[in-house]
Amino acid sequence: MNRRTKTIAVAAAVLLTLGAGGVAVASGNDAPVPAAATVREAAALTGTAKLYRPAGDDITFSFDAHLAAKDNKDPEAATGTFRFSHYKGGKGGYAVAKVDCLTTGGKVAVVTGKVIETDVDAFRNKRVGVSVHDDGKHDRLGYSWVGRDTNLEVPPCLSAAPFEQVQKGTGDFKVLPWQIDYPTE
Repeated sequence: MNRRTKTIAVAAAVLLTLGAGGVAVASGNDAPVPAAATVREAAALTGTAKLYRPAGDDITFSFDAHLAAKDNKDPEAATGTFRFSHYKGGKGGYAVAKVDCLTTGGKVAVVTGKVIETDVDAFRNKRVGVSVHDDGKHDRLGYSWVGRDTNLEVPPCLSAAPFEQVQKGTGDFKVLPWQIDYPTE
């Protein structure tokens, strides 16, 4: 088979594949029906990473936070959970928070949530905030319990800037940027 014939055959196969993906066969009457359009969620933060600590601390953050398309103008309607833990020398603890707000912009996300499960009394039933910068190679993270007053109740959608380095090879954060629909008039 010559090169031109191969090129035409490959192009035809690609077109057939793409065409088949765009329609679905209705049950019962073989009439093609357009495939349902996929609705993009308004914002999301997912992934897991360990923080860099030269002293050997095991600090891990995991996120599964989402803002549905229907809630695009209400970041406090976000859902999901996030988890963090800090262990060293057999001591430490963990917490799981239920998401109550998510905002994203470009590759940065801020998520807050009320702690619903923990073995650390200082976090029990507190709202905490975490920020993430997802730059693909050198992800960063920040959290609200830094500073003198770590008992401060954090308002929804607020946290510290992403000041911590993620341990090399562990950051797989994915930030889906929020796309706000602005009025045109």
